[in-house]
Amino acid sequence: MNFPTLFTPLQIGPYKLNHRVAMAPLTRMRADTTSLAARALNAEYYAQRTTPGGLIIAEASQVTPTGRGNPDTPGIYSDEQIDGWRQVTNAVHAKGGIIFLQLWHVGRASHSSFQPGGVLPVAPSAIAISGSTRTASGVVTPYEVPRALETREIPGVIDAYRQGARNALAAGFDGVEIHGANGYLLEQFLQSRSNLRTDQYGGSIENRARLLMEVTDAVIEVWDADRVAVRLSPYGVANDSGEADPMPLYSHVIGKLGALGLAYLHFVEPRSSGAGRAEVNHTDVPAAFELFRPLWPGVLITAGGFDSASAEAAVASGKVDAIAFGRAFIANPDLPERIKQNAPFTPYNRATFYGGDVAGYTDYPFYGAG
Repeated sequence: MNFPTLFTPLQIGPYKLNHRVAMAPLTRMRADTTSLAARALNAEYYAQRTTPGGLIIAEASQVTPTGRGNPDTPGIYSDEQIDGWRQVTNAVHAKGGIIFLQLWHVGRASHSSFQPGGVLPVAPSAIAISGSTRTASGVVTPYEVPRALETREIPGVIDAYRQGARNALAAGFDGVEIHGANGYLLEQFLQSRSNLRTDQYGGSIENRARLLMEVTDAVIEVWDADRVAVRLSPYGVANDSGEADPMPLYSHVIGKLGALGLAYLHFVEPRSSGAGRAEVNHTDVPAAFELFRPLWPGVLITAGGFDSASAEAAVASGKVDAIAFGRAFIANPDLPERIKQNAPFTPYNRATFYGGDVAGYTDYPFYGAG
């Protein structure tokens, strides 16, 4: 039997990937400060990491001004943002790459200083994230208690995702990934610790999954289902997330999504949940791709703490189809080639992950350069 490798071609929806080393969606906070549009520097960054037939999942982009929770994160709700992202997609396509955009609403993982009019962030229920965050001016402060969305407001949230999907299409993306992970709005609705609603969006698993499914249906109205993906983090702990027993909830969600013919399902592995903020090693946690592979009929991508050897082993096992790399891709723009050549990885500099300019963004070396 021939086992797949990281360099065995893979079909994702209408696209043929030449390899299975995907670039994970990575918040870098380098959009234009005023318009929150992608700019030429962002196009250069993504172009550096493009390979022919390689999949890039562009960073999470808020679908509405109220969906923002950090400085200089890109949006996908204005004409200027569409134009900015078009620079990026043109640069990636010029090098033969395939690029999806991640659609995002942070929900309660925000602060009123980022919200239009300085109002409170919204969430399924008025429950604050424990711990502290930073205001728009950089002041460390406790998370605020968010405002619970009224039932009548939820169609507007769904419309924002639908319009974001339309805008991503106009910007030239090849598909979209719905961010249902890492403690952001859609996961806040999914999980019982953050959703205490008593309407049709709370209570039972089916009700808590309703918003994710309605958003997915709305996005499929814009794109064919085989160019739509969803990201989940069943055992994640980011942004105060975590279901006491994830199996019933996520088995239901994955079963519902599996009937739609999506491009792929994308997991954040629990050992890397919250890894963007600090070095983490969640020990004694299960592998999401191993647990849920039997429930997922399509292409499965997973991300979190992989190196060349563990990625090869995971793909060879047949339990996952591709591996998305995050931090390794930050510091190694030519990551697929480094893996292929068994070349060493350049170490990343965590201090330059978020915000700034060229340093720690487009100045990492290619293997053999210089």
